[in-house]
Amino acid sequence: MGLLKIIQIEDFQDYEWANDWNTIVELFNVIKKLKELFNCLDVPYLREVEQRILILNLEKYVCSLQNYIIEKYS
Repeated sequence: MGLLKIIQIEDFQDYEWANDWNTIVELFNVIKKLKELFNCLDVPYLREVEQRILILNLEKYVCSLQNYIIEKYS
């Protein structure tokens, strides 16, 4: 019975990891889409800089989440 419980826990952790990882991938896809949308705008230079800063901060945050997920399941 103990082995079955361990296998079930591992399966759950694999499922949980997959869900977390898919969320990270989706966040990167959203950032990519946001970049595309920003590129369609005709805005002053300072707005472009603000958009780039926003994207960089979002990427940095998602990378930190990615590292957290890797650490969590290691």
